[in-house]
Amino acid sequence: MLRFGLIVCAVAVLAGAQGFTFDIASPVAAQDFRAKVATFVFRTDGCPDPAKAQIGGTAEGLVKGERRSIALKIASMSKPGVYAVYQNWPAEGAWVVNIKGTCAGASAGAVVPIGPNGFIRESAKFYPRAATDAEIETSLKALSKGGNK
Repeated sequence: MLRFGLIVCAVAVLAGAQGFTFDIASPVAAQDFRAKVATFVFRTDGCPDPAKAQIGGTAEGLVKGERRSIALKIASMSKPGVYAVYQNWPAEGAWVVNIKGTCAGASAGAVVPIGPNGFIRESAKFYPRAATDAEIETSLKALSKGGNK
């Protein structure tokens, strides 16, 4: 009986222990007027102290067959762990946003395709680490071929 109780407790702890991840949403989800003109917002999940998360990223693009990379304009919102991504890349070409972060020794990454009408939630990819160059390239190529509308 004691052994069963320990197993149940271990399973409950593992189920409740969520890794460090990102969730993306439309700007209104931030409930912050500064996000009004953002391309999208994201929040961190699984970070014990969201204010201490280290967040960064790049916009990765393909413009007239030429590969481009631009540092993202990311702003912290009023709620800890919530960030807005503002478009600072050209409208021309195909673009994906590569977000990466760390918190308490854990890492997370996301590649978010940007279409003509904004971010494409259904095609976003999330990772328990920063995305690799190959993963970014795969998302960018799929977007440039019209695979992420």
